[in-house]
Amino acid sequence: MKTFKIVALQIYADKKAINIPLMDGLIINKENEDGVWIIEAFIEKRYKEQFQKRHENQELFEIRVVITHAANDPAPFTVKVHTIQELGDNISVLFEGRLSKRRNEYPEMLLDDLIKEGFSGDQLLEEFRTRMKKRPS
Repeated sequence: MKTFKIVALQIYADKKAINIPLMDGLIINKENEDGVWIIEAFIEKRYKEQFQKRHENQELFEIRVVITHAANDPAPFTVKVHTIQELGDNISVLFEGRLSKRRNEYPEMLLDDLIKEGFSGDQLLEEFRTRMKKRPS
């Protein structure tokens, strides 16, 4: 198994990326034949409802995590919520899932997101350049 720190988390709802500010997080590649990863996100309790229904329904959904350094491309995962643990004013959300696409496809995923958000023409190009420089953090 290999463990890495995560520095950013996005979930997808209604074809939009939602940044979830992390207090801390880690990801474990179980390195098993099923390709299963475990992701733990330590976040503010106010985000609990983002995950509660998904947990109750054992729904599969898409997230992206940035591993180790903010400059890294986000890694896309298809996950389900395994557990939600309240810890004071915060929660720990434990996900289980698999990589859904290769990481070097980030520019294509970003472009697809921008088109879905309604960008086109010069505005699309400018927003693409801006977000490629920033990347999720």
